[in-house]
Amino acid sequence: MSSPDLFADDPAHRPYVPLAERLRPHTLADVVGQSHLLGPDKPLRVAFASGRPHSMIFWGPPGVGKTTLARLMADGFDAQFIAISAVLGGVKDIRDAVTTAQIAQGQGRRTILFVDEVHRFNKAQQDAFLPYVESGLFTFIGATTENPSFEVNSALLSRARVYVLHALSAEELTQLLARAAAAMNEGRGGPGQPPQVQFTDDAREQLAAWADGDARRLISAVEVVAESALTAGREVVDAAWLENALSQNLRRFDKGGEAFYDQISALHKSVRGSDPDAALYWFCRMIDGGADARYLARRIVRMAWEDIGLADPRAMQVVNDAAATYERLGSPEGELALGQAVIYLACAAKSNAGYNAYNAAKKFAAEHGSAPVPLHLRNAPTKLMKELGYGHAYRYAHDEPHGYAAGEHYFPEGLETTFYRPTDRGLEAKIQQKLEFLKDLDRQYKKKS
Repeated sequence: MSSPDLFADDPAHRPYVPLAERLRPHTLADVVGQSHLLGPDKPLRVAFASGRPHSMIFWGPPGVGKTTLARLMADGFDAQFIAISAVLGGVKDIRDAVTTAQIAQGQGRRTILFVDEVHRFNKAQQDAFLPYVESGLFTFIGATTENPSFEVNSALLSRARVYVLHALSAEELTQLLARAAAAMNEGRGGPGQPPQVQFTDDAREQLAAWADGDARRLISAVEVVAESALTAGREVVDAAWLENALSQNLRRFDKGGEAFYDQISALHKSVRGSDPDAALYWFCRMIDGGADARYLARRIVRMAWEDIGLADPRAMQVVNDAAATYERLGSPEGELALGQAVIYLACAAKSNAGYNAYNAAKKFAAEHGSAPVPLHLRNAPTKLMKELGYGHAYRYAHDEPHGYAAGEHYFPEGLETTFYRPTDRGLEAKIQQKLEFLKDLDRQYKKKS
């Protein structure tokens, strides 16, 4: 007979369990967020109630419950749960999972195979799941922070239903924070026990904002801050103390992921939409998240040429000067110049006429690349070339009225077309007037001819 554990009821000698694990939901009712999937008559709620699991892919940012939902699926269907990380795993892990699933199948039990970060597996590794998904050996659940349309093989994607998970709202994070704080205070505040830690309303709001929709990040922060407060002898955590307790206040920002391209897209479209406030917000949001300012400078230069163009040629000078200023000053001083360049672009007259003209001309040239240069446009440095008609009847524009050789042709024979169609905004309005004037001179020349 074993001797009793003298420390079984002593909190100081209990094995440490991270707060996130203690708060992991055991039922759907415990899940915070994702009401669009888990509410009454919503897709995942219906899937749970049906008793018939199906393969699926959870797509969403970090810390929104992808792993938790997969575990709840296994519990709800009384299925064996096998988890593989595509970051750490490989073909051997897939083979081991298949063997384990086959054993469970022989015992009459289902298996749910959960693959975290499934987009990290290459095509061959993703293809390895297909025959077992089709045979029903296991129900496949993949989790990804990336757009599965681009990162998951079409064959696997066609066999799984995609569920989009959302970042938690401020209200949902506040609800979760209350649970986390209560869990941290369990066993505290009584005689001979350490005091409980209380969070002020301002501190709660700041923590929820800092978590940026990530439940796991919030719970970890509550755990660290509460322990730090006890160490420092504080029973109340306010916003001022919290600011010092959090070592870095960085928003979620994956430089190679979906969030990165979503935000640069939002910046570009805010500039194009002439909203300086939104454009500046997205610029600062990306800087705050750790984006490379040089990358942003390159994208801002591109915006000037693509969306402002000749409607305001000063925009190109402004953005190039801002990029040069950043190179000279570095961060954070140089970011001010880039921010003001963003404001200028958003306020500038917009035109994509030059951008469209370039793309149209590029396509046209590829389709008619072999068309010969008209003889009158060819250079004639030798006597033979002159005898062959090179340069014959070429009219020097500077010698013509208005500096324009009315009626002259510069396209290859039979290929004359129009690429550049200036807008009526900014400088392009004047360019448009100039081109119309020149076209009128051409019409008058043709009449005289």
